[in-house]
Amino acid sequence: MSGRAATLTSATLTDAALTSAALTGVAGILVTPFDQQDIIAPDRQIPIIRRAIDAGVAVLTVNGNTGEFYALTASEAEAMVAATAEYVAGRVPLVAGVGKSINEACALARVSARAGASGLMVHQPPDPFVAPRGLVDYVRRVRDAGQGLPVVLYLRNDAIGTDAIAAICDIEGVMGVKWATPNPMRLKAAMSASPSHIVWVGGLAETWAPAFYAVGARGFTSGLINVWPEHSVAISLALEAGDFAAARRLVGQMQVFEDIRAGEQGGSNVSGVKLALRMLGEDCGHARPPAAWPVADADATRLQDFMHENGILNRTDSKTDGGGMA
Repeated sequence: MSGRAATLTSATLTDAALTSAALTGVAGILVTPFDQQDIIAPDRQIPIIRRAIDAGVAVLTVNGNTGEFYALTASEAEAMVAATAEYVAGRVPLVAGVGKSINEACALARVSARAGASGLMVHQPPDPFVAPRGLVDYVRRVRDAGQGLPVVLYLRNDAIGTDAIAAICDIEGVMGVKWATPNPMRLKAAMSASPSHIVWVGGLAETWAPAFYAVGARGFTSGLINVWPEHSVAISLALEAGDFAAARRLVGQMQVFEDIRAGEQGGSNVSGVKLALRMLGEDCGHARPPAAWPVADADATRLQDFMHENGILNRTDSKTDGGGMA
């Protein structure tokens, strides 16, 4: 373990098991840091990982969409999972995103398993010509390459149909589905058609978590955890307790953050998180094209106001009380 990683914990590099119970908590999606030369800078994750684990985030994910997976080369994605596994050091389960072409997905699955990932998140291929049964074959081949790691399907397009979703869930080793379409009723239908052991995780962050919980989903993904993990965990605890009123109030408190991320047709999703980190003094660099960078001036002002109003810039782990787009 590197010297900087060793400062995180004295834990040994044993991977925490990815369990169904872990998936019902907050699944944090880590950013991929870049330096000024546009080179990945994994060690800039260290304070983010520490903060998330200390706050009670149940699972961390590397090479997710908040991690700009589609903007990374294969070698960059491999380096990120290796470094992140070292920094997490088995304190929570680490899920590794895999995807793109079938051979790239299988290669990254093998690398992720060797690095010590606890599970694989299979990105639904954005290929314009996807057959539902072809996606079933895709997931099965990635599962085989993953050396026994449990698999979570990242579903962003439910048009493949309930039967195909159920067929994927029937694959041995598939543990869960990260449901990232704004259609709770199709989610409910897929749940009814699939094996009972599958964990259905809300994949549209905190904003949609109450609606997904209402039809039986558990857990949700979060980009907010990079900045304000305590709030994400508070929302999770409220939902797990069945206190929807408290959950809605807490979601409303962070709605500005998600509104900024939704800007420019979702192109500000990662940009908003990285600007917030810069405001904290934890510069993780820019968001690569085709993301929106820099963040629009009006949204940057709204974000700084949000950070001040919620005391995020005044935390003891913050290094500065401001940020800019310089």
